[in-house]
Amino acid sequence: MHVGMMLAVTDIAHAPFWFQFTQIVASVLGVFLIMGIGALCRSRRWLSRDADFSLAKITANVLMPALFLDRILNDPTLNSLSSAWVPPVFGFGFTAGGLVVALFVARLIGPWVGLKTDAQQRAFAICAGICNYGYIPLPLCQIFYPSAEVDLILHNVGVDLALWSVGIAIVSGANDGNSAARGSGVWRWFAKILPALTSAPLIAVVTALTIRTLGWHTVIPDSLMKSIGMMAGASIPMGLLLSGAIIIDFLKSADWNGATRVICLAIGFRQLLMPVIMLGVAGAVLAEPEMKHVLLLQAAMPSAVFPIVLTRLYQGDTTTALRVVLSTSIAGLFLIPLWMSIGAWWLGV
Repeated sequence: MHVGMMLAVTDIAHAPFWFQFTQIVASVLGVFLIMGIGALCRSRRWLSRDADFSLAKITANVLMPALFLDRILNDPTLNSLSSAWVPPVFGFGFTAGGLVVALFVARLIGPWVGLKTDAQQRAFAICAGICNYGYIPLPLCQIFYPSAEVDLILHNVGVDLALWSVGIAIVSGANDGNSAARGSGVWRWFAKILPALTSAPLIAVVTALTIRTLGWHTVIPDSLMKSIGMMAGASIPMGLLLSGAIIIDFLKSADWNGATRVICLAIGFRQLLMPVIMLGVAGAVLAEPEMKHVLLLQAAMPSAVFPIVLTRLYQGDTTTALRVVLSTSIAGLFLIPLWMSIGAWWLGV
């Protein structure tokens, strides 16, 4: 990176609003450009649908855990592990709260905008209620707020737990009517959250924090850390390429007829109401700049893509899911830089 650009990124909090906005726009476009390359690879059949599952598994179970190990084990600012619980609590709280409020909004307003069935309302809730917490905010965090990257990783642990507990309960609710005979409510809840508790990224985070607590990170061979670092460097580009390929598939199958009111509700909830709430809470209760950076990034994000997969898995309304995710993602091209700029000004970071 050019020295002038490094200075601009480092001093962005003290730069004029218009300068902050243009810098963020450039970085956001860079992230979406990689996704666009993934879409091009799909259209040219260089990245086939048959390869999606294998590459996604490698990304989730090898590359992303390597990123988490690399960042946590090498983070010089992670001195007080006693506060490592704070980011996951915020991640779980905002995500679980967002999912519940999104379902309430879908029940209250949904019938007026076209969300008439239970399946449509649940699909809206799980997609609008959770923001993109991985492949878009992580590279932006690396560019603008590198000192907050570990906090973002820990925050995402809480998001995952909320998705696989509250989120799954919401999206599968319509299909659980006869589930009483399958076991107790506690066991069903545990079975739903088990994938998050046994996921490779969570295991990597717990392992890295344990190593740091015991002080063993100083004796790890440099050759091993270099190998982990090389895999970590491939995680975000691979995730963005896969996201671009998957989104272009969804765009081709999406039905936009009569979707205007649902799109407006999705953007209004995910990219207007939730940023105001998240930035308001961040400004009121947080003092640490790293956590302010994390919530700033999360507040600016569109809906996550993965809930579309969950909606399909639980026989939900995929049309509604596609409308919510794709519309907020497209709007994110403008709204991500806008909210990041407003958030930086509001939080003074």
